[in-house]
Amino acid sequence: MQTITRRFLLLILTLFTISNAQAHDPLVIEEGARIQPKNLFPKVKMETNFGNIVIELNRSKAPITVNNFLRYVAKDSYNGTIFHRIIPGFVVQGGGYDVNFREIPSYPPIINESGNGLKNTTYSIAMARKEDPHTANRQFYFNLNDTTNLDPGKNWGYTVFGEAVEGTEILDKMAETETHYDIKLGWKDVPVEPVILLKATVLPEGQ
Repeated sequence: MQTITRRFLLLILTLFTISNAQAHDPLVIEEGARIQPKNLFPKVKMETNFGNIVIELNRSKAPITVNNFLRYVAKDSYNGTIFHRIIPGFVVQGGGYDVNFREIPSYPPIINESGNGLKNTTYSIAMARKEDPHTANRQFYFNLNDTTNLDPGKNWGYTVFGEAVEGTEILDKMAETETHYDIKLGWKDVPVEPVILLKATVLPEGQ
């Protein structure tokens, strides 16, 4: 009986280990790797209700993060999402909720690549996460300032994986929108009027 119990526990532990490894395995995001595979700096256009933003991704420095981001874009998973958190002089954050503030399903979390040399400088794009450093999945944010406290040091930082190369004035405009504490959600810094990412598309190489 004890032998059966030990075997059962070993099986559960093995399955947990495999599942956890898959959640952080770069091969899990191979869909993104197939998008312009030889292009180290793919570009994505974000069409918002404030105007268009073009971001240049850095696959050379943050390959896992970029490929993860690209697969969400390729599946139209960012279309119709909101920027739910805006703090002037700090960040514009979105990618995780629809216009009704319903959380959108996400892929498993990815490995933190914050030690890649890219910094949280003005207009850079980085991955949002929870306290655990390896919990980023689909939410991202744009830096509205040089935010060195988000860079790695003694602790893990927040992974920067690209920068806005067009439409930075749109980000500045978003930062001016009125925000409030939403009692229903229990969140602060929520835009009073929705700031919407209408559509995100990968631009053809060379554009």
